Amino acid sequence: MLSPQVILLEHTPNPEWVVAAAARLCYSASGVEDILERLTPERARTLVEQLLARGHESPIEHISFTFAIEGISRACSHQLVRHRIASYSQQSQRYVSMEQFAYITPPTIAAQEEALAVFQEQMVAAQAAYDRLTAMGVAQEDARFVLPNACETKLIMTMNARSLHNFFALRLCQRAQWEIRVLGEKMLELVQPLAPSIFAHAGPSCVREGICHEGAYSCGRLTTNHA
Repeated sequence: MLSPQVILLEHTPNPEWVVAAAARLCYSASGVEDILERLTPERARTLVEQLLARGHESPIEHISFTFAIEGISRACSHQLVRHRIASYSQQSQRYVSMEQFAYITPPTIAAQEEALAVFQEQMVAAQAAYDRLTAMGVAQEDARFVLPNACETKLIMTMNARSLHNFFALRLCQRAQWEIRVLGEKMLELVQPLAPSIFAHAGPSCVREGICHEGAYSCGRLTTNHA
């Protein structure tokens, strides 16, 4: 069964040092060269920790991370692109043939034999309809209208660290849809070792602040953790 696959293609070198340099410039009368000369890794780490503790997040916009993502559904990518402060390049269903398209099967469906049979029947039917339409001369960009949200897609995405914090806050919440939550977990595993101070407390508000903002829709995780 397909599942999200993530590769970190590129990132800002020395991310915490870059963030610290940007922050130091805001509060220093010194020139850039003097700031950089005195900015040791230890000082950079301490400054980054202080920034995030105070909620001063604008300097972390100076660093970015580029991911290659595969094995996610169109349903997942529709959620992903709602994070607007990011850049996306997605595999096109206009120009790439969906003949024998791959698809994502939700675990709740895969766990039930009868449900899985119904689901797979629909995937076969969608494929057959797509193939018939293209055989009739219908353009791929129009034939794709019969394709399901389950269709697998691939994309490359670039986000700055502040946008990533927002992404992790929303998508690592237990109430987030399972597929994008798995994607977020894999992304965090890749960026945390590169910028440990910046992403030390990345995650939903119950992890960062000990507060749940979901109100009546809370998963109860915070209550359980504090029992």
